[in-house]
Amino acid sequence: MPEPIRLYVRYVDAVGYRVGRFAMYLIFPMGAILLYSTVMRVFFGYPVNWVMEMSQFMLSAYYLLGGAYSLQIDAHVRMDLFYSMMSPRRRAMTDAFTILFVIFYLAVLFRAGVSSTEYSITYAQKNYTAWAPPLWPIKTIMTFGIFLMLLQSISTFFKNVAEARGKSLA
Repeated sequence: MPEPIRLYVRYVDAVGYRVGRFAMYLIFPMGAILLYSTVMRVFFGYPVNWVMEMSQFMLSAYYLLGGAYSLQIDAHVRMDLFYSMMSPRRRAMTDAFTILFVIFYLAVLFRAGVSSTEYSITYAQKNYTAWAPPLWPIKTIMTFGIFLMLLQSISTFFKNVAEARGKSLA
């Protein structure tokens, strides 16, 4: 594979790894938020109205920022009816073909995410709840996570093509 593709794969994998490892730790603040809510409600009789939305925002950031990392380490779900019977080279060719559908889907999703984020910033969009948080921060994080998954999918495509050709890009 040409050197620019090798550099692309190396840098995208490095960024996806670091962001994914960071995202792993978002489970702790989310747990702390939920624990705070439970303590306030059970022991003090004071319900906290922002906790459910904040935990949903944290969970969204958790799985969208971790998506590129899970794709990188091949931790996603795969239908393994015929796949396990294929040779490694045939698997790579199958993966190179099917990842094109993922890339198309993520490109469309990314475009919609950019549009939605622009809208939320332009019109100061807020959620329709009692807490009414602004939506642009979570939409920005979600769009960034989708973008990282798109970049990682392209990197995976390059790795699959190299493997199908009997070479390694790693």
